[in-house]
Amino acid sequence: MSTFARLRLAMVASLVVATLLIAGCAHQAGAEARNDSQTETWSGRISLQVQSEPVQAFFAGFELSGNPDQGELVLNSPLGTSLAVLRWSPGQAVLDSGGQVQRFDSVDALIEKATGAALPLPALFDWLAGKNTALAGWNADLSQHAEGRISASRTAPQPRADLRIVLAK
Repeated sequence: MSTFARLRLAMVASLVVATLLIAGCAHQAGAEARNDSQTETWSGRISLQVQSEPVQAFFAGFELSGNPDQGELVLNSPLGTSLAVLRWSPGQAVLDSGGQVQRFDSVDALIEKATGAALPLPALFDWLAGKNTALAGWNADLSQHAEGRISASRTAPQPRADLRIVLAK
């Protein structure tokens, strides 16, 4: 894989992780339960600033549907073009980024490969439901949950990351 392809994958994976983390902090008003597996949908805008050297900043629109066991995350540029689509179900996760498809055994494996750390997806969906479930190394602020504005900061592991989300109304 070329250096450019690795950089693009890292950027897309960062947006995927950021979207899952921040979208996990709020529940969009009017989200619908579609079946017994509690499938819901959220959308909005997300930003991530990573205090690395140099500082990295990412911005995207997102649409997230599903639950910890099965779902889909679509990331869009500010102009509305698709940046990446992540789909997961038991036993597999697929990342489609600009026609480049990568397959993983699970969404946890995809996140761990992209970030170097496993993240508890069930806790993220708890946040979507408005439950302030603790996540090691992260401080989620649900104080503006009702207004669809969320922020979270990762303090460990380093580097620090600041996430913001505004849900679509």
